[in-house]
Amino acid sequence: MQAQERVAQFNTYFKRLREEIGKVIVGQDEIVDGAITCLIANGHALLEGVPGLGKTLLVRTISEATSLDFSRIQFTPDLMPADIVGTNILIENDSGGREFQFQHGPIFANIVLADEINRATPKTQSAMLEAMQEHSVTVAGAIRKLGEPFLVLATQNPLEMEGTYPLPEAQLDRFLFKLLVEFPTLDDLSQIIDRTTMSAECHADKVIDGPTILEMRATAREVVIADHVKEFALKAVLGTHPDSEHAAPMARQYVRYGASPRGAQALVLAGKVRALLDGRFNVSFDDITRVAKPSLRHRIILNFEGEAERISTDTIIEDILAKCCKVEELPV
Repeated sequence: MQAQERVAQFNTYFKRLREEIGKVIVGQDEIVDGAITCLIANGHALLEGVPGLGKTLLVRTISEATSLDFSRIQFTPDLMPADIVGTNILIENDSGGREFQFQHGPIFANIVLADEINRATPKTQSAMLEAMQEHSVTVAGAIRKLGEPFLVLATQNPLEMEGTYPLPEAQLDRFLFKLLVEFPTLDDLSQIIDRTTMSAECHADKVIDGPTILEMRATAREVVIADHVKEFALKAVLGTHPDSEHAAPMARQYVRYGASPRGAQALVLAGKVRALLDGRFNVSFDDITRVAKPSLRHRIILNFEGEAERISTDTIIEDILAKCCKVEELPV
């Protein structure tokens, strides 16, 4: 199949999935596109927003629109790691003897909703690390692979901090995107009320399956990124480090530690998906710029001055893109 045909096919699947989700979810176009991008880029997403904005509904709708297994984990302070990954239980076999049998936990699904992930203790949160990074879990010394595709969509409330355990940097770094779910506009809120207070309920139909998603992943990874565009992405990551020669002024003043190499991986992978959505088989500067905030905002650690002045990491990213990543467009 020619490259242009693969781009067109990719767009068809992506838009079909987006439209099906739009039957249930009103507005939030950037959040929907971001979640689908994570699914295709083989990453995970952290959705942050106050209660009632449809974060859980979005994840459930994505599972409805795909032929994938779905599970929901409601994180609470008393949740244990075995409640997530599973455990060995003693059962009686057909011959009357006893043997251990592995009982699969809810992590064994294609799409996993980690609801209010910051309400669980660090011990339980750490049970997600291996699954998110390695796509496998280790129980009683045995490594068990998870099915593909595998996507974790976690939610957290940024306002209520009592009784919560903030995610450590190592956990945050496992998320490809951090998506900020904003309050709906007046028109969107009106549509939400109409859809949720009428007699008929909105549902999404299954329009895509697992093998198709894996095919889209393969297509995205084959998208070309030129050296000067890759350098643009790398300078954006280095610009988040206050001691780097490429650091932006705001990074030097307000940042304690910048993004890891996973930030560069996120920029490139998400940029490739964005390029395909624009009908191109090559990544542009604009593709990197458009995915910079969700890719880097959770990988920047502010220093005391930044915390005291409540500096937004999005503002720092804007400063980096404006002042440290200025490159001349190559002649056509």
